[in-house]
Amino acid sequence: MGRNLDSKCKICRRAGRKLFLKGERCYSSKCSLVKRKYPPGVHGVKGYPKLSEHGGLLKEKQNMKNFYGLLERQFKNYFKRAKKEKGDQGIIFLSFLERRLDNVLYRAGFFISRHKVRQAINHGLIVVNDKLIDIPSYEVKVGDLIKLKTKESLLKEVKDTISKRYSETLPLWFNIDKEKIEIKILKMPAEEDLPKEFDVRSVIELYSR
Repeated sequence: MGRNLDSKCKICRRAGRKLFLKGERCYSSKCSLVKRKYPPGVHGVKGYPKLSEHGGLLKEKQNMKNFYGLLERQFKNYFKRAKKEKGDQGIIFLSFLERRLDNVLYRAGFFISRHKVRQAINHGLIVVNDKLIDIPSYEVKVGDLIKLKTKESLLKEVKDTISKRYSETLPLWFNIDKEKIEIKILKMPAEEDLPKEFDVRSVIELYSR
């Protein structure tokens, strides 16, 4: 599987915003973006350059793609799928991204970063409907019950992470049992359930050109 090997801190500094790629470090004063509020490179101290219209659309797409931890081909394939569906392409596109198994586990607050989520999935520690799922891109469906393997060290780590991220707003389209460490998918995400971190319209406009 292809991976983006760029420094995670440099990706955030280039974006000019936190994309929460580094896990616990992103929530602390050690965050590189807190220490150096300028882009990486020898000319970075001059600040962020003024972008053209196309540059602005491209930057928003890059930020969104990096936030979900996807490569260009994976990300664009979701757009192609959304384009084939009837309805608002932006909502459908974002819904596909949000329904990924790795995203649901991250949004639920079970793991401190998407990298940690994917490690757990790839190592066979995630069970959906009593079936082991080792594919991060697995799309959850209504009624799916997501559990973690009964491994004491893993459950302790997840409970510790939940306590650190308890103040974050949780999506309403799935239910979380913090005691059993389970997630139940209640419905498909509607527009009001989708995150507002990014301007998905900019990404749709860029890919539609």
